[in-house]
Amino acid sequence: MAGPVPAAGRGAAGDDAAAATIEVVAEPAALRARVLAAQAAGRRVGFVPTMGALHAGHLALVARAAAECDVVVASIFVNPTQFGAGEDFERYPRPLSADVAALAPAGCRWVLVPPVEAIYPPGHATRIVVDGPAGGFEGAVRPGHFSGVATVVCRLFQAVPADVAYFGAKDWQQTLVVKRMVRDLGLPIELVVCPTVREPDGLALSSRNAYLSAADRRRAVALSESLALAAAMWPTDTTVAAIERAMRAHLEAGGVAVDYAAVVDAELLGPVSDPAAAIALVAGRLGGTRLIDNRLLPPRGEPHR
Repeated sequence: MAGPVPAAGRGAAGDDAAAATIEVVAEPAALRARVLAAQAAGRRVGFVPTMGALHAGHLALVARAAAECDVVVASIFVNPTQFGAGEDFERYPRPLSADVAALAPAGCRWVLVPPVEAIYPPGHATRIVVDGPAGGFEGAVRPGHFSGVATVVCRLFQAVPADVAYFGAKDWQQTLVVKRMVRDLGLPIELVVCPTVREPDGLALSSRNAYLSAADRRRAVALSESLALAAAMWPTDTTVAAIERAMRAHLEAGGVAVDYAAVVDAELLGPVSDPAAAIALVAGRLGGTRLIDNRLLPPRGEPHR
């Protein structure tokens, strides 16, 4: 890629960050050396892993990292091992130049854009399998998906040994899988989960929203509406089963082919044991596009907002 792009830095690096430029790096070892040198100089490094096709949700993660860290690194890598047969790996959008241009003013210093063989060397034979939070929902609908996620995130954490990594709450189950991997393997990195960024009508931002036809885009708001319905019903002591039926009915009425609509424990993704720690999860398809969303539920006995 052509030379560095000016970046508007933020955070504790002050004038140095403001004068920095964004640099695209293809070789993981080269970026690792840059990160370690920055840390040796006393700088806190934040990392935002992405698959590209960036939207305001991704940029909010970069902005949060820039506000809390001295140096921000992003990665853009469409990970083949988290896509199953018949999924959208080949058509997943890859607007690399536009993505880099968007990262520059957000405060990003380095962008890792590795070739596949740099992440998965020829003859590689090791995968990470996470049980526990990976077992149901996305793990059931997309077998092998979370093994691919855990493996690539671990590889990216090796390439970018940052102090803290930032993830979006829209992929709630994914954040639990990564947290469990980090804890179980003793990886020296802090994880921060940031709120979902939404369109004015409530639709969660997703790179896959670009696939939606105009009609499906109008129907897609049923996902966030079903979550709002769950949030309204939860404080009333309505049973979980009744809430789930209402969520599913709303989704189906909106034209969504439902994969799941559930209310579960926010950390264990099993039956709710603490009514103050529940989450509603939905996933479904509109045409050929599959979307997911979630919402943490208010404690029972408190009105929803």
